Amino acid sequence: MTNKDFPFQKGMGIGGWLTNYKRFNVLPDEWRMKITVGDIEHFQTYITEWDVQNIKKMGFDHIRVGFDQIVMEETPFCYREVTMNLLTDFVKWCDSNGLGTVLNLHKSIGNYCDITEEVTLFESQELQDRVTALWLEIEKRMANYPNVAFELLNEVRDINPELWNDLAERIIKEIRKINPTRIIIVGSTCWNSPDRLKDLRIFDDEYVAYTYHTYSPFEFTHQRGVLMASPLYYNRKMYYPSDDIERYRDYHRLFGSKNPYSQYDRIDAKFLEDCMQGAIQFTKAHPDKVLWNGEFGTIRHADKQSRINYMRDTIQILKKHGIPYSVWNYLSTPNDGNRFSLVDDDTREILSEDLLQALLGN
Repeated sequence: MTNKDFPFQKGMGIGGWLTNYKRFNVLPDEWRMKITVGDIEHFQTYITEWDVQNIKKMGFDHIRVGFDQIVMEETPFCYREVTMNLLTDFVKWCDSNGLGTVLNLHKSIGNYCDITEEVTLFESQELQDRVTALWLEIEKRMANYPNVAFELLNEVRDINPELWNDLAERIIKEIRKINPTRIIIVGSTCWNSPDRLKDLRIFDDEYVAYTYHTYSPFEFTHQRGVLMASPLYYNRKMYYPSDDIERYRDYHRLFGSKNPYSQYDRIDAKFLEDCMQGAIQFTKAHPDKVLWNGEFGTIRHADKQSRINYMRDTIQILKKHGIPYSVWNYLSTPNDGNRFSLVDDDTREILSEDLLQALLGN
């Protein structure tokens, strides 16, 4: 299978529904892995078939929906019927409305990508067994839905890539015992960095696809976000494109980090394309494999025109190199911390027609 054959070409991500739960540092440790009755009520009401129809109407061909392990697991190896049934219902809604679905394990125990927490997944046999068992349970429930892909794990942290390659291979082998044609998506380490795609194990399996994310420049896409200390502390409005390169350089001066802008006098599409060179090189090295950009976007309170400009340039670069994609994200609750919503909170209509056309690559 190649990029052109991949059934998921332009998608919309859904977060804040079954994912991004219980990770704020205001919570004591003993509360961080627990789901409350209020959470269950949210799961049952927040996303409905109307939202699926809304995304279809916008012009997308698939939805990437994230879920957390603690949302799906009642206890180790025992699953919540209420959330498993909601996930199954969601797939049915997509299927009946002519949309593909990418099921994304967004937060696994031992690999939370956006909070300061020790990565324990790759040191614990039990945690790896639980992740594998979760995917096998989902496969059993999705047996009658071939237009569903499994994205094994979102944004693996900056660990030895061989540890992730070994776990991904194990999960793939177990799923293949049940379903030889399920599309399975494997992402790069270091938060799905395009530069780490070169470290991925390439599988002799036409139904395995690969993925990366792009959020460069981070100080623009995550400006004044509340989950990570640096953009919150910098607390400065950023624009795209921008000739004010010093506004970008000042971010790195403040934190004493490596300045990525020494060769640039402005932030524009050239900078974005340079940041995706790892992905571009991957497609050239593996023309018979699928590479899908599963996530990119801009925080909600960024300047609206800058958001449109950024999404348009990013998608035009992806189209130039024949890379399918899914944008982040449809609607974000305050539980998301970093809100990347692309629709109005109340009406759930796209924020502007110009933004929609940019998202569709027009």
